[in-house]
Amino acid sequence: MPASPSTARAINDRLALRLLQQEGPLTAGQLKHLTGLSRPTVADLVERLTDAGLIEVVGEAGEQRRGPNAKLYGIVAGRAHLAALDVRTEGVSVVVSDLVGAVLAEASVPIGGDMATGPAVEQAVALVERVVKEAGADRLHTVGIGAPGLIDPATGELRDSSGLPAWHRRLVAALQERLPEARVTVENETNLAALAEQRDGVARDRDTFVLLWLGHGTGAAVVLDGALRRGASGGTGEIGFLPVPGTTGLPSAVDCEGGFHSLAGAAAIVELAGAYGLTAEGGTVHEPPAAGVVRDAVALVAAGGEETVDGDERAERGAMTEAPTDSSPCASGTAPSAGPLHTPASASRFLDALADRLAIGVASVVAVLDPGCVVLGGEVGQAGAQELARRVEERIRRMSPLATVVRPSGLGGGAVLRGALLTARDAAQDELFTPPER
Repeated sequence: MPASPSTARAINDRLALRLLQQEGPLTAGQLKHLTGLSRPTVADLVERLTDAGLIEVVGEAGEQRRGPNAKLYGIVAGRAHLAALDVRTEGVSVVVSDLVGAVLAEASVPIGGDMATGPAVEQAVALVERVVKEAGADRLHTVGIGAPGLIDPATGELRDSSGLPAWHRRLVAALQERLPEARVTVENETNLAALAEQRDGVARDRDTFVLLWLGHGTGAAVVLDGALRRGASGGTGEIGFLPVPGTTGLPSAVDCEGGFHSLAGAAAIVELAGAYGLTAEGGTVHEPPAAGVVRDAVALVAAGGEETVDGDERAERGAMTEAPTDSSPCASGTAPSAGPLHTPASASRFLDALADRLAIGVASVVAVLDPGCVVLGGEVGQAGAQELARRVEERIRRMSPLATVVRPSGLGGGAVLRGALLTARDAAQDELFTPPER
């Protein structure tokens, strides 16, 4: 049965708005071409959306012709303001944007582990209010929050976790109280990073992939057939709890120590680097020390001109190029004499040992999910760049019959804020872009 005129108009309006979201400002002629609608229908919807305050003239097309240039129509960016938060164990980062996602203001603040819950929450909320004021926003329409830990799939709330500061859970309620007109949503940080990599990063060509988060902690996000998978309890991707060889024990229900986190968490990476003579500087809210030492190692290898590892050198390295065992140097975090410190050779050996560790977690994911692509995300994944990704991919090729591409993050730690902002923007636009009835 054909759609009624009002239904057809609503469908056309949503199509036009979605195109303006994805493509940016467009002329009426471009909308006609992209939608396949007739010229009178496009003219009608442009007038309707303009009268409703959803779109406006934002400029003119660049082509020169007789008469005036065609008008460019774009979404009314100032119709709403959005905020995104990246909540870490060490602090919080905030960004405020307009409705099309243009960043207007941003800031971060560290929050020490010894700070009481009340003051920590107040400091975080005060930061949000300050950034909103700097952005010139009267109020916020939607707030998207990325946080570590489990998100209850039924309620959308951050669940209790013994490994997270108490102020994390209190922050969501405090923001809702201080910003009563705003819609506040929370999502696992690694899931948001995966969404950002899929929309704006290195997974744009993939509808199935896994993001392995490597930052202060570890995590994973699973995207299958274009959809983010959260699991029955919201715990898909809690890879830090994965039991692995090379640790001193097994993880428990309340502590991931002894799991994959013990091999690939920031502290473990710094310790491993020290065994190879590489030292790390202090980190920040945005970047753990592990990211700096990995970046330095990659730079040393590049300076030494080592692009590939030949067979003779691989044989000389011996066990360090294989998956680690309980007694291998890359599993225990200690190493035999690595020669002179801060050399391309010691940096390369460190990257090999780190790749051995990461390959254990990646191989487990590949064996179960066969994602075809694994993104090394977070600050450490971005710092390792193609050099670390290549080494991990080489090991997976030897360990698994399933073809798997390993890519370094294109967005790094910034992917969480980007993902939170994208989800806030999508939610706001879905609510605001209700086409007017006629």
